[in-house]
Amino acid sequence: MEHIVIIGNGISGVTLARHIRKLSDNKITIISAESDYFFSRTALMYVYMGHMKFEHTQPYENWFWKKNRIDLVNGFVEKVATDSKKLTLKDGSTITYDKLVIATGSKPNKFGWPGQDLKGVQGLYSKQDLELLEKNAPNNEVCNRAVIVGGGLIGIEMAEMLRSRKIPVTFLVREKSFWNGVLPEGESAMINEHILEHHIDLRLDTNLKEILSDETGRARAIVTDKGDTIECNVVGLTAGVTPNIDFLKESGIALGRGVKVNRFLETSAEDVYAIGDCAEQHEGIGSRRPIEAVWYTGRMMGEALAQTLCDNPRKYNPGHWFNSAKFLDIEYQTYGWVFSERSKEDHEYHFHWRHAKEKICITIAYHIDTMKFLGINTFGIRMRHEIFDQWLTANKDIDHVMTYLKDANFDPEFYKLYEAEIVNKYNADFKKNIRLEKKSWKRIFSKA
Repeated sequence: MEHIVIIGNGISGVTLARHIRKLSDNKITIISAESDYFFSRTALMYVYMGHMKFEHTQPYENWFWKKNRIDLVNGFVEKVATDSKKLTLKDGSTITYDKLVIATGSKPNKFGWPGQDLKGVQGLYSKQDLELLEKNAPNNEVCNRAVIVGGGLIGIEMAEMLRSRKIPVTFLVREKSFWNGVLPEGESAMINEHILEHHIDLRLDTNLKEILSDETGRARAIVTDKGDTIECNVVGLTAGVTPNIDFLKESGIALGRGVKVNRFLETSAEDVYAIGDCAEQHEGIGSRRPIEAVWYTGRMMGEALAQTLCDNPRKYNPGHWFNSAKFLDIEYQTYGWVFSERSKEDHEYHFHWRHAKEKICITIAYHIDTMKFLGINTFGIRMRHEIFDQWLTANKDIDHVMTYLKDANFDPEFYKLYEAEIVNKYNADFKKNIRLEKKSWKRIFSKA
């Protein structure tokens, strides 16, 4: 019987532990300094907003771990000695292992801004961050304005959380349009409008220059690169995340931005593995990025590694890219690859439809030469993952997708459906534009 030690009790580490227990009688220990028990990180915002209590974010009862013989250690690992297979914790205690799995997730980015370590300046990732936000911004009397730095998913979630308590929010986005490094132009523009409709002071093409301190060492204002000074009590740093691996720098384990792993999630050290946000593939899998800080990929890594650790070696194979999120009131789904204008390759073209009045739209990406379906983004329309997964696997073309688009709709029976309007636009003028674009693309390609 081996002793498998997992550092981190997020979705990847806990999924791994559960599946190891299903497959073996190995001894399992999970170490985490964040919380005693696993919780759903994506639900933290709803605790602050009053939709649920923290205990509601815990999928398993506290007795679950003992019943399943999964030992939990609340502690912070300071040193990993791979030669002796020993971990040293902050309190001086040590734990030995036969197999070690690093599943320490991410931490918010900091870019050396003056004042970034002042009181009232924080990220939004951990349980401790949530608790700190309750202290920093319990209401609009204690916090008369917050400034959020960083235009991604965490930033817009934090803005929604603060606005739920009627706290004024200024949102600094360095790009010229919200998340336009990920979203195509039409979608990004629609989200800009939606943010403003929620009474959020959106400052595009604006960077944080400095955070100013009051006499007690607490943030009192920020200065932008436009020369504006904005008074505030809270500064939310949400400019992305980075793998949480500082404690491994002296371990001898090969590191890049994250912990370097192969397709079996093995690191450079014998009997040491890494999964989740902190794992970095030596090479991206297909078009996927080497590091993916996404909930479901962490779960899939945990499931795959459990097989490997229980003598059934399995490569990590995430399949087609998909994700979902929520921009305030608008639900977002993406399947396959739909790149922004500044990221897409020459062969990728888009069909975009937007509702005339409501904040609803779709963008379908296709290959201009083969007409192969590459991916779809939907805003305000729920679609069926399994159908798009089938179409991507079967290399269906855009005509097939448009013909059977109604079959992919996941909305309840009595919701208004928009497929007829979408297909009418496609048939009326888009197919003609495709032919023109295709001729133009071939002409450019033949000269290259």
